[in-house]
This record gives sequence, structure tokens and C-alpha cells, in this order.
Amino acid sequence: MKTNRHLVVFARRPDLGLVKTRLAADIGLVAATRFYRQTSAAVMNRLGRDNRWRCWAAVTPATAIHGHRFWPRVFEPIAQGTGNLGARMGHVLGKLPPGPAVIIGTDVPAIRPRHIESAFRALGDHDAVFGPSGDGGYWLVGARRSPHIPDLFSGVRWSSRHTLADSLLKLEGQGVKVALIEELADIDTGDDYYRWVNQDVL
Repeated sequence: MKTNRHLVVFARRPDLGLVKTRLAADIGLVAATRFYRQTSAAVMNRLGRDNRWRCWAAVTPATAIHGHRFWPRVFEPIAQGTGNLGARMGHVLGKLPPGPAVIIGTDVPAIRPRHIESAFRALGDHDAVFGPSGDGGYWLVGARRSPHIPDLFSGVRWSSRHTLADSLLKLEGQGVKVALIEELADIDTGDDYYRWVNQDVL
């Protein structure tokens, strides 16, 4: 089925010591890398089976685009670009073909297709959508991208408890209509990890 909806998964090549470094400080490099690989594979395989959206893997480093066996084939690889997280997300949103787009990460085991569908439905009558996380950030961001892409990412304190609040305040000042969907937990610390293990939600 043809669709102009775009689901983008931001992902890093899952090499030991290069992924989930904050988590690795709490649980060790091997356990953190294993978590990243397992969660990324589970989320991408789960969402990639759904034909309601076109799937993209925004990957880093750029060399990971070519022939890396980790990305499921249904995900079309695209380079994240350079700069901070906001600059890279803005770069990807600007490169995609026309249509609404949502971006997620790979460290939220609870993501299901219904969450992605909820985000796209919200973009039917909103300019932007966020999926909040409990640490003050967000696990999903999306934009309708019509008639233009709002300035979603400049002037935001990334990886802090202020990230979502900064984004919402800035967009309110621009008159951008924003929707919020369900809050989900991302796994950044040892405490997050052990809560996830005990809940067994992967």
C-alpha cells in the first residue's frame, strides 16, 4: 500500500562502547549494548510490519548506511547528518519526501504500532506532535510538514528535564498547534533499566 506517512527511527550502529554510554556507566558496556541491540531490533521489527507508514532508519555514522546487516530491510537508510540532536532531526525532516513524519528513538521498549498511529492521527489537525517521557524529554516528535515545517528544534536544552518544556514554549510563541500523545519511558539509566526488567515489557 502506497503511503505518504513517514516513520523515522533514529539509530546508531550498535557497536560495543558506542551506544547507551550513560546506561553503560550503570550496568556495564556489554549489558547496555545488548539492551540496545535487543530493543532496537524488537521495536523496528514490530513497527516495520505495518504498512500504514513508510519506514526510514536515520543512522549514524553515515558509513552504517551501506550494507549494515542490523537494519531491517523494510527500513530505508538515511544519514542523520551532523550537529546536535535537534540539528540532525531537522536535517532528516527536511530531506524526506512530502507527507507527515514522526521520529522515534530505539530505547523505548513499550512502543507499539498504536502509538505511531496515534501520532499520525494527531497530525491530521495539528502542526506538531510530541510523545512525552517521564524525564522531561520526549520519545516521539512529529510534524505535519504542510504548508511548512515549523522550527521544532532550535533553542532547546537537549538531554535535560527542560527539553519538552523548551520545545512547547517555543512553538507556542510561533502559534504552532501542538498535540501530546501517551507518555512512555525511555531507558537511559540503571534505575530505568531495572524498572523495565522487572516489568518485562519488551
